[in-house]
Amino acid sequence: MPTRDERGVAFPSPVVMLSIVAVAMAGIAFVATDRPGGEQELQTVSRPEPAPTATAPEPVVRPTEPKKPKKTRQPVAIKRAEVYVEVYNNSGIAGLAGRTATEAADAGWKVVGSDNWFGTIPASTVYYPERLEPAAKLLAKDLGIARLNPAVAPMRLDRLTVILTGP
Repeated sequence: MPTRDERGVAFPSPVVMLSIVAVAMAGIAFVATDRPGGEQELQTVSRPEPAPTATAPEPVVRPTEPKKPKKTRQPVAIKRAEVYVEVYNNSGIAGLAGRTATEAADAGWKVVGSDNWFGTIPASTVYYPERLEPAAKLLAKDLGIARLNPAVAPMRLDRLTVILTGP
């Protein structure tokens, strides 16, 4: 069997070839763009300002656009008789929901029911769907209730729900 000798020609890989070509191109670009003297000329783009004069300049009158009135949010007129209200008793006081429902109806609210509520409520609360928040604030003021919260299931979303925990 013939012995192999280690003589031969090894061609450089494509990466080495590309690197050599890139260095050669960079050198050619440097030589081609170099100006004599080693510095490039700079051109001034802005114009010099004229010297100030001794007379005062005339004021510039710019046409003004007519001011548009600011859009202010008009208070929503709440008609108590158009808002449904349910009143629930979550206390041990018999008849509390009925008395509060009568109080709300006397204030002009459209009370559609009263009953007992089973659950844990920390304080008397007016629950409201998002669109009835201003009405909930008014109802809470009418009934002397400080706590307001967004309605949660199983409350209906077309009315205010009052849950009482005490007088």
